[in-house]
Amino acid sequence: MSFCGVIVETAMNITFPTLMKEFSVGTDGVQWMTTLYLLVVASITPLSAELKRRFTNRTLFLWANLLFLSGVLIDGLAGHFWLLLLGRAVQGLGTSIALPLMFNIILDEVPARRIGTMMGVGTLITAIGPAVGPTFGGLVSTTIGWRFIFVFLVPVLLTSLILGLACIRATPPSSQDAGLNPLDVLLIILAFSGLIFAISNASAGALPWRFTGSLLVGFAALAWFIRRATHQNQPVIDVRLFKGKSFSLHVCAYILYEVCALALSFVLPNYIQLVNGRNALQAGLIVLPGAAIGAILAPVSGRIYDQLGARLPILSGSLISLIGLVGFALSGRRLPDGLIIIFYICFMLGIGLSFGNIMTNGLRQLTQGEQADGNAIFNTVQQFAAALGSSTAATLVAAGQVAETSRRLGTIDGSCHTFILLVVLGIAESALAFMLTARRRSASQ
Repeated sequence: MSFCGVIVETAMNITFPTLMKEFSVGTDGVQWMTTLYLLVVASITPLSAELKRRFTNRTLFLWANLLFLSGVLIDGLAGHFWLLLLGRAVQGLGTSIALPLMFNIILDEVPARRIGTMMGVGTLITAIGPAVGPTFGGLVSTTIGWRFIFVFLVPVLLTSLILGLACIRATPPSSQDAGLNPLDVLLIILAFSGLIFAISNASAGALPWRFTGSLLVGFAALAWFIRRATHQNQPVIDVRLFKGKSFSLHVCAYILYEVCALALSFVLPNYIQLVNGRNALQAGLIVLPGAAIGAILAPVSGRIYDQLGARLPILSGSLISLIGLVGFALSGRRLPDGLIIIFYICFMLGIGLSFGNIMTNGLRQLTQGEQADGNAIFNTVQQFAAALGSSTAATLVAAGQVAETSRRLGTIDGSCHTFILLVVLGIAESALAFMLTARRRSASQ
């Protein structure tokens, strides 16, 4: 089910030019197909620790699967763009339950000596989606139409439902008295929605009050939520974990990595189609090698973590990814398909080595009782950072298109600005990787 959640996200990215033409929406509008989905996931995932305390794993899985299946059916039959967005939101509800549930099961049942490897397997499951999603989406949309992307997921989700009901144990909840405060849920939704909506409205031509107002709402809601959480005995998500400097460094590095990854997943398919003149299938095939390498390396790097510690995979992966980003920035105005393949392989090679291990090592800084909340934090910031990355990239590309006389030249300008920003973020992530592995070298080994 987690695989379906990621593959449908990346498969739809490749169809954006087709959706723009069919539903008469612009670049900054069509990106809400991804951004809304990620916003829903980011808004609901913080509740995962509370849901784990209140419901059995089996119950959570059942609801997640049925919600996701409903969203897929809505999108497959949608005749208007707003229905597509509704379906994406319902899918986000299912994924927001499924992703943290998968990692919670790993944290609960896997021995400590194998935790890196199995967390790598969990990362592999979510990384397979970006590996095959663009190719799958491009092949389906080019040959029989984009709607069949959703049609083909139906039997996969039904199989997932049967396997999950047969295999997932109905472990008792840790607290029957746990409850969800409606105000906390509302504040989480307002915080993430406000911040991402502000970014999406920062493109050229947007009304200033939309950006400023959304930003203020987002920060105000986030500050209010944090204030409430620090004074509650059992908060929805324990933000007091951020008092630990090492844990906070891991979360920051994780956020920067995810922003870079999702920004590239938006920019590259559009660049390949709108600048290099390829179709959706060709765009998917071009990004396939890099995405596949990143996915395959996830469990391998987890095993390296178990045997050699955190420093080697995290630091080397961060530096390799940075090299790929620098390559994109230096060649952005003239970026043929061959260079895209090379630079993306380099970037995803680094992702495969370090991304999952940053989460694993970050959770190692917590006690067993804190790990459910830590897992909720990592899954939340991952989705929020993903929404931020795709929104930022869409904003920069849209701004470039508005400023130029042709969509092709505008896409080049916007992509170049995005690549430069990602290099800055990549440098910051590499610095954090050095700091966190240097601080915790003995503990992680």
